[in-house]
Order: sequence, then structure tokens, then C-alpha cells
Amino acid sequence: MGIFGFSSRDGKDSLNKGLEKTKESLMSKISRAVIGKSKIDDDVLDNLEEVLITSDVGVETTLRIIERIQSRVLKDKYLNTNELNAILKDEIANLLADNKTQEVSFPKAQNGNPYVIMVVGVNGVGKTTTIGKLAHLFKANGLNVVLGAADTFRAAAVDQLSIWADRVNVPIIKQQMGSDPASVAFDTLSHAKSIGADVAIIDTAGRLHNKVNLMNELSKIKRVMQKVIPDAPHEVLLVLDGSTGQNAFEQAKQFTLATDVSALALTKLDGTAKGGVVIGISDQFKIPVKYIGIGEKITDLQLFDRFEFVDSLFS
Repeated sequence: MGIFGFSSRDGKDSLNKGLEKTKESLMSKISRAVIGKSKIDDDVLDNLEEVLITSDVGVETTLRIIERIQSRVLKDKYLNTNELNAILKDEIANLLADNKTQEVSFPKAQNGNPYVIMVVGVNGVGKTTTIGKLAHLFKANGLNVVLGAADTFRAAAVDQLSIWADRVNVPIIKQQMGSDPASVAFDTLSHAKSIGADVAIIDTAGRLHNKVNLMNELSKIKRVMQKVIPDAPHEVLLVLDGSTGQNAFEQAKQFTLATDVSALALTKLDGTAKGGVVIGISDQFKIPVKYIGIGEKITDLQLFDRFEFVDSLFS
């Protein structure tokens, strides 16, 4: 599977290391939940429910997981508590498999045009860094990438994206601070199309204080991009900070109301014990988690593989 998968030991090791804090927290809580118990009973399930909720899996998703485990207990009559980890691992993987967490593939040209990704998310979640790492990931796999600095409300955003463009050695289209973001997007797609680029990644302003304004702005960017590439954007990627736990749920809720989010990236999972948020967000919003950030290195943005993720949590 190359750089996107875990055929290399390095990729799996990085995932294990990145989820270490979440795993340690989750395992210690589960151990306390079953202490003094030999079989999975109502008390154990009540304790497990509290464990999952306090691990930022979310109430609705937690209840679904508990219901699945209850069904197995009723079916098998007697299950030892030492089987709980394996059962939990299976049921979380099965839950994620029920959702739109299909295998993620490389962007492909659409009708001869570049594949357009519009990136959204509030300031501070690691949006610009994620764009830079995505550009590196795509380029490392032979794709020609163009970046568009359409977050024109913060000079720091344009500067930061320019630094990433230099670091990855990909072209960036930008204008003066305060310029119309839609104009930057138009220029980016025009340039990407003219040079036969494979992917165009458009950064947008990270604001959520006024949902109506955000919706209008993103809608305008889409309309203007469609003058160059009629079916753009092909993907709206919402970047969320995994370390914020339940706040990430609220951001996902607000952005999905403001625009048609089609994919998610969760960042900063290496610095938190709140990695369970990936499970809850993937389940509740029925939007595929495509990428997870598990470290600060340029290669520490990985494809989200639900089975590998769950395996790392419970291995």
C-alpha cells in the first residue's frame, strides 16, 4: 500500500506511537472497569459506558457500542472479562465499517481537470499544516500539486502556507491580504489547469463566529471555482483538532451545517489522550475520516485505516 498504508513497519510504528497516550488512558480505565469481575455483567457494562464517554467517544456512539456488546453477551451467555478488549476492538471496528469509512485512494483528475480540495476549519486546528503535509504526501506519490492561499484575512495564514509551499517545493497562488478569497481560488484553479496539475488544494479562512457569513463565503468560493472547473470542488475537507475532544464534535456540527463537508482530517492525536474522538466523529457524522495527524514530522499525516487504528488502540 506504500506511503498511504501500513505495508511498512515504520507506518504502523508511527501510528502506535502517535496513539500511545490515548491507548494508555483507555487501557487503564478499562482495567479499572473490570477489577474484581470475572464475567461481563451489567456492572461491567455500566463502567465501560463511563470509560468510553470519558474517552471522548461521545454519548451516542458509546451507547451503540454498549448495545453491540450486550447483544454478544446475551448470545454467548457467559463472557469472561479478559475477553473484553477483544470484543470491544471487534465491535468498534464493525461500527466504523458500517459507516462511510471506505478505503481512501489518491486524488484523480476529473474529466481532465485537476482534483480540487477545499480545506475548511477554524484557526488553530492545524489546517495550514495539514495542507502542507497533504501536498508532501501527494507529491511523494507522483502527483503535481498547486496550493491556493484563499485565507486572505490573516497575513500569518498566507505566510505560513508560503513556507510550506517552499518546503514541499510546490507552486502557491496568493494575493494581497484582504483580497477576495474567491478571486484567489479562481486564479489557483486557472493556474493548476494551465500547467496540467493533478491536485489543487485551496485554503480558506478559519472563522466560525457567524455561520451565515461563513456559508455565504464558502458558497461564493465554490461558485467562482466552478467557472474554471464546473464540478469543483471535488472534496471539502474539514480539519479538526483531536486534542479538543468534545469541542471537535461541535465544530464538525457547525461546519457540516454551513457547507457540504465530504471528508475529515483529525490532527494532533499524538499529544492527547482524546483519540477516541475519531471513533465518535466518524460514527455520528457519517463522513469519512480520511487523514489523521499523529506527530509533527512532515510524514506524520497518515491515511485513516479504521482497522489499523482500532488495532493500535487495543493491541
